[in-house]
Order: sequence, then structure tokens, then C-alpha cells
Amino acid sequence: MTRTEIINRALAAVADSRLKRERDSERRKQIFGRIDLSAPLPKLSRGVQLSLNLDAGRKRSQPTRAKSH
Repeated sequence: MTRTEIINRALAAVADSRLKRERDSERRKQIFGRIDLSAPLPKLSRGVQLSLNLDAGRKRSQPTRAKSH
């Protein structure tokens, strides 16, 4: 393979990669552009602290002891 052939193949690979990247970029613009058109969420006037009740809805049972061998 000559030096010219190697350079031409490398340039073709770069062009192919650029084309794929541009197609992907355009596809992302179309997809995420639709998402950006939605109305923004309202801003909260002050911080809100949510409760973190991990036992809610779970019936408490007696703890079991580990079996010893």
C-alpha cells in the first residue's frame, strides 16, 4: 500500500466520522429541541424539606436473631 493510499483512507475515515457526528448532532437537536419547548417548572419561593419516613407502610416485626453454628 502506498503512502497516498494510506492518506486517502485516513481522510475517508475522518470524513465518515465527521458525517456520522453531524447526523447525530442533528438528531439530538430535533429530539432535545422538542423537550426544550415545554414550559419550565415553577420556581419555589423558598426551600422545601421533604420528610423521609422509611417505615411508612411497613409493618414492624420482631427482630430475628442470627443462627449460630
